[in-house]
Amino acid sequence: MFAIAASTITDWGLYILLPIFITFLFFIMWDISKKSEAGHAGTFWIFLALGAGSVGFLIKLLMEVAFEKWFI
Repeated sequence: MFAIAASTITDWGLYILLPIFITFLFFIMWDISKKSEAGHAGTFWIFLALGAGSVGFLIKLLMEVAFEKWFI
């Protein structure tokens, strides 16, 4: 059979599938702001509120790469 390690599946999900999902969520936020006619300020707040978790995830990924490259 095809044996794939659990860590491989986790890595694929974390580093490939999750960023694709986050990109799709940003598209959804853009669509929500356009359909609700939120304007510039409303669009800003939609992206700030809903995008904060995604940005935090991306910062975490960058920090992991930096720590692995320079400190370990």
